[in-house]
Amino acid sequence: MPAFVPLRRLAASSWSDAVLAAAATLAQIWPLLTTPDAGQPWHWWGYVAAAGSALPLVWRRRAPAPVLILCAGFGTLYDAVDHVASQPLWYGVLAALYTVASRSRPLVRLSMFAVLSAGGMVTVGSANTAFRGVILYVTVYALGRAAAGARAQAAVLEERAGRLERERRVDAERAAERERARIARDMHDVLAHSISLMVVQAEAGPVVIGSAPDRAAAAFDAIAGTGRDALDQLRTMLSVLKEEDGTRAPQPTIDDLPALAGQVAGAGLTVRCTAEGEPRPLPAAAGVAAYRIAQEALTNVVKHAGAASAEVRLNWTEDGLMISVVDDGRGTGTGLPSSGNGLIGIRERAAACGGTASAGPRADGPGFEVSARLPLAGAMA
Repeated sequence: MPAFVPLRRLAASSWSDAVLAAAATLAQIWPLLTTPDAGQPWHWWGYVAAAGSALPLVWRRRAPAPVLILCAGFGTLYDAVDHVASQPLWYGVLAALYTVASRSRPLVRLSMFAVLSAGGMVTVGSANTAFRGVILYVTVYALGRAAAGARAQAAVLEERAGRLERERRVDAERAAERERARIARDMHDVLAHSISLMVVQAEAGPVVIGSAPDRAAAAFDAIAGTGRDALDQLRTMLSVLKEEDGTRAPQPTIDDLPALAGQVAGAGLTVRCTAEGEPRPLPAAAGVAAYRIAQEALTNVVKHAGAASAEVRLNWTEDGLMISVVDDGRGTGTGLPSSGNGLIGIRERAAACGGTASAGPRADGPGFEVSARLPLAGAMA
């Protein structure tokens, strides 16, 4: 509880040992101060022994075993003279024994406990007193061991909490790295796609501005629309990088493929979207991956293929979706590269969803084909 925090801090400080030593000294000297003895003062040795068996507690945490030896020695020698108050000097010895039991090594604490118990049984005046002394010693020793166990358990829990906190931070950093990598891929897709379309439309505008002003105006309108769309998507991505709680716009899915095809068609490329089979539930990540794969493939068609037409084909099966982008151009290569942010991004996106991707020249005619297979929700579970 919060109210006990100051008390715990005081108990852990060196001041608590001084307070304990003073209290034990006062308790052991008190009988000498309050018990009369027929008008004669008590022997001075009684005061020395009573104080000597308690004052060393000030150093009990720094030197547990020597403090116990001093306290027990003075307590044993208390009765070395006859004219002292009748009392057992146990307070300092019990506190010192507790400290030895809770802080010393096994050999030291067991040896001290055995010597103290044996010495107490030999030096006391009666069996009844010896029995009470042994019971007290065993109880205090057990309390000291319980305190040591509690400290050890607290240390283990603290170390475990620290380890879990470090693991949590590492997991958070890894998640942030994965998110940054995903954002980097999305930014590449957005920039490459939008800029490619804008370049093609900008090049086509001056060619037809004299002969077909309407087509030129449409090309410039398409440039403006593509640029605005790219800026909106980039602002959303950058807001996520700036602020952990940045507002995220909905990610595109396969339902947005017709709009993507229409956007690419504005660059002078004829694009069709076809679907076969019955649509099935697709994981959200796979839906985004399907859109980005088609976007990257169409961007490559616009930039490199020199094609007049392209087709986005969706083939739904019982356990997955096959998405293919084919064109009738001259092709962009022989397959997926092993590195880079272009076609390699297609393979990475498919692999992240548990799917596969491939790319190469078409087998049914001129052109290039990019294909990816993405598993359905049930297949990914």
